[in-house]
Amino acid sequence: MKSEPISKPLKVKTHTTSAPAAVHLQTIGPEEAGQRLDNYLLRWAKGVPKSHVYRIIRSGEVRVNKKRAEPTTRLIEGDVVRLPPVRIAEPAQMAAVNSAQTKSRAHGYSDKMPILFEDEALLIVDKPPGLAVHGGSGIALGVIETLRITRPELKFLELVHRLDRDTSGVLLLAKKRSALVELHRQIREGQTDKRYYLLAHGEIQQGAQVMQLKYPLHKYLLANGERRVRVDPEGLPSHTALRVSKTMKRADAAITLAEAQLKTGRTHQIRVHLQKLGHAILGDDKYGFEDQDKVIKSKRLYLHAHLAGFTHPRTGEKMRIESPLPAEFAAMMKNFEPIEAS
Repeated sequence: MKSEPISKPLKVKTHTTSAPAAVHLQTIGPEEAGQRLDNYLLRWAKGVPKSHVYRIIRSGEVRVNKKRAEPTTRLIEGDVVRLPPVRIAEPAQMAAVNSAQTKSRAHGYSDKMPILFEDEALLIVDKPPGLAVHGGSGIALGVIETLRITRPELKFLELVHRLDRDTSGVLLLAKKRSALVELHRQIREGQTDKRYYLLAHGEIQQGAQVMQLKYPLHKYLLANGERRVRVDPEGLPSHTALRVSKTMKRADAAITLAEAQLKTGRTHQIRVHLQKLGHAILGDDKYGFEDQDKVIKSKRLYLHAHLAGFTHPRTGEKMRIESPLPAEFAAMMKNFEPIEAS
């Protein structure tokens, strides 16, 4: 299969032919329509600092239909965008895609990523743990780069949502911008259903009622720049519905199999909510219990996106895409005996 770079070169009209760096005029097509101007430029100017992109918008060097525009301006099919001369530095992860070794790795990743559903608008995969959804911060290949390499026939492909690198399961991608915009609307308006299986430390006492976890969450950065989230009264509202499926124990530990349903979609929401509850998820290297993970020999983050429910953006059909409980979950639970309900 023939491969292409992650980001295809733009087909542009130039005003000059003598200068190596020239002004370009780009006409917005149906797949670019609906984007904010800043997001369009950030995709076009791969490797250019965000601050520079916003500067050329503010200065008027970027124009839409010969007029100044704001970063938040929504582009419409047929708009003509003036793109000033910009030296586009190719990021390391993009350069790496051109190597045969990287292409080989991409095909290897793709082989471990089953397709759960595909049609002309959507591509839904079962993401393995350990694979980031996109490259960056020293990661050359994520899900999106992998699929752009292995599926070069797709002219448009974007992530609908994200999963943490160590979380496995159902991941939605859009093959049409119209599908992406519609699914984002459904997510924004709470019209989707996202559920996760998890294994947590300890015995979670719940009974027949669904547990409603409503801890507000605040994002912050560590000294090394790494992102973290904590429960904070001044944080954003967040809501997880938790259903206990089974509790298990052995001489030195107890664990709980549960299903978490997202009512909001904050960063690391389920992981931080379980930590706050006092029952961190097994194998969580950011919010977990390191000593207990060593005792039970956790091999991964035991969090799996097993169900995505939404309305198909083109047909209007109610969709329910599921991924089975991973083998690692079953293998871990075999080390424990069920706790009988009293």
